Amino acid sequence: MSHQRYELQPIGWVESPLVDRALAPKQGDEGSPDAWLAFDARFSEALRDLKIGAYVIVLTWLDRARRDVLVVHPRGDPANPLQGVFNTRSPDRPNPIGLHRVQIHDIQGTRIRVRDLEALDQTPIVDLKPVLDRGLER
Repeated sequence: MSHQRYELQPIGWVESPLVDRALAPKQGDEGSPDAWLAFDARFSEALRDLKIGAYVIVLTWLDRARRDVLVVHPRGDPANPLQGVFNTRSPDRPNPIGLHRVQIHDIQGTRIRVRDLEALDQTPIVDLKPVLDRGLER
């Protein structure tokens, strides 16, 4: 087994009124406020074909998560039986990568306003990918 190190560099940061993990929604569609994805100007060309109304997947690095957690009560509820983190959406996990399906509502240069993003303010963004419509793929 290789023990190589891998390096991720943020391409931007989340700008959100959410600052307290305990008060943030568990999922984006559970009352998340609008948020901005603020990208480094070096990546402006990579953003050029995004459109208002499109759905995208935002990959974040959940920098305030614990990386030593392997088992959790889903949704933080002790009434739920313990499960391995790979069977949950818990932010606490060995590699805390956040996966967020959001809709673009505004684009201002290298800033994109989105809905349904539960990530905390200043969460690093590591990638952005389109949500594919299988009917349109070739």
